Amino acid sequence: MAYIGKEPIVGNFQKCDALTASATADYTLQVSSTNVVPESANHMLVSLNGILQAPITSFTVSGSTLSFASALTSSDSIDFVILLGNVLDIGTPSDDTVTLAKMASGTDGNIISYDTSGNPVAVATGTDGQVLTSSGAGAVCAFEDAPAGGKVLQVVEGTHETAVSTTSTSYVTTNLDVAITCAATSSKVLVICMFQGQQSGSDYPARYTIYRAADLDSTGGGFAITRANVANIFTSIAMTVLDSPSSTSELTYTAYMKNGGSGTSTSCTGNSPGRIIAMEIGA
Repeated sequence: MAYIGKEPIVGNFQKCDALTASATADYTLQVSSTNVVPESANHMLVSLNGILQAPITSFTVSGSTLSFASALTSSDSIDFVILLGNVLDIGTPSDDTVTLAKMASGTDGNIISYDTSGNPVAVATGTDGQVLTSSGAGAVCAFEDAPAGGKVLQVVEGTHETAVSTTSTSYVTTNLDVAITCAATSSKVLVICMFQGQQSGSDYPARYTIYRAADLDSTGGGFAITRANVANIFTSIAMTVLDSPSSTSELTYTAYMKNGGSGTSTSCTGNSPGRIIAMEIGA
């Protein structure tokens, strides 16, 4: 191939450490005090007494041992030994010398990793929203869909701001409710309910709870129970329920109340707004 100007030079050229001639034909080749192994005698330049030596006939090489055709004497001078390396291989690049421009082209989004044999490999690009996962040492990593567990899939809210009162000792609705339809039977539903409550006319407590539709637990108390104990004092009522309905049908969660004995129990006291929030949590 023709070149304009100077032709590129290829190879991994190394000058061996100085060798002192003595009464032997064999010498160990080193670079920076470390043994080196030439590609072959034909990949070397050896100067003895100011004269370049002919490979094979004047010297041979085995491993890191250079052997002259005959023993030298202390009066001889080994001027230099240069290793050409594999002239089609640049050898091992020096640290911090390989730039991104020298790397082969790839696919945007790929990640360079190692396969189970320890060889470099490109991890295929995933799709939007996927995450990089690993199965541990010895396994190839991959882009996969993020696990759904613990994710909030939807949030719905119900409000009511009209006071509701009762003297009943059985649970009645506060008209504060919220409906939600889960995407999967494995989902959980987190219900949070907040409003102002009051017990008046007696020292019996007002009791508040949450129903799912008409479901009650074995004690008839719904999912959660809290109370307003002090007569005629507004009380902030807060209830939290984590439900596992195992259903994809519409579910309605409602705040209920009853009187603990006598007097009047009230929700959304003074027409203050109440809120009930339902969140679907993915399994």
